[in-house]
Amino acid sequence: MGTSDRPLVTAVVPTYDRPALLADAVRSVVDQTYDAIELIVVDDGSDADPTAALAEVPLDGLVDHRVFQHDGNRGANAARNTGVEAASGEYVAFLDDDDYWKPEKIKRQVAALEEASEDCAIAFTGQERVDGDGAVTGITRPVTDGDFLATLARGASFGTFSTVLVRRSVFDEFGSLDERFPCWQDRDWYLSIAPHVDWTAVPEPLTVRQFTRRRQISDGFRQKRDVAYPLLVEKHRPAVAELGRSYERRFLATLCRGLAVSAADNDYHRAALGYLLRAIRLRPSSLGTYGYLLALLGGKYTWIPAQVSRRAIARTLRGPEPQ
Repeated sequence: MGTSDRPLVTAVVPTYDRPALLADAVRSVVDQTYDAIELIVVDDGSDADPTAALAEVPLDGLVDHRVFQHDGNRGANAARNTGVEAASGEYVAFLDDDDYWKPEKIKRQVAALEEASEDCAIAFTGQERVDGDGAVTGITRPVTDGDFLATLARGASFGTFSTVLVRRSVFDEFGSLDERFPCWQDRDWYLSIAPHVDWTAVPEPLTVRQFTRRRQISDGFRQKRDVAYPLLVEKHRPAVAELGRSYERRFLATLCRGLAVSAADNDYHRAALGYLLRAIRLRPSSLGTYGYLLALLGGKYTWIPAQVSRRAIARTLRGPEPQ
């Protein structure tokens, strides 16, 4: 148990060569209104010393804090697994080093899980996306009901790892994160546990995802096309297919659309067009896919302005901050 009989939460922060951003991420852990948190930072083979970045942050308010260092770069899921193995908490919360939490994030999620049924093992929050200047470019809110696997297969967004609070027992029961994935790691894990657990959600955007140049490079198209996409299909298509042919087609269409967006963002416009057409064949009723297709018809000359316009609209439609 944590302080004041509250359940202990282990915040696992994987990091790689981003000391300034790491300090900001850890500061958001320290600033949580929930007072039973231990911090585990896992450095995945950085050249920079993570302890120097942590020296800038007052850590006295945490129950405990530890730093682990890999000898070489093994990938974000390997770093998360190291953190989970060392975790003492009843709950585990992940935080990428270039994301941060708003102060109420952990408190709201613990309350949601404590009030949920015993089958409920994971809680998500909404997520705010910001650019390098701190301007909001979009808000994602998780769905709040339905069958977990079916909802994922339909293409619903549940947010990235940084939005997650999960019972530590999930890893004991269903195993560690798959370290083969260079990207789409969160999607793989959600699909892996979805047949076995239920979820709850705090829709407010209490997690902030920063889009930096480094992140955009790490989300490269070829990694998705050559590694993550075939692995996802191999691992999860059979379980999705058991839900019915329509679910299987939507699952594959969602992946193809994701590949198309990644391809377009990385200037593979011909490949992007091919994946969009494949997504349309799989799910011709998806109006959003046609919107991406229109944005892509002029290559980078239409794709980039369309993305800029989408972000401007997102800023305009941004709702008020939760009180």
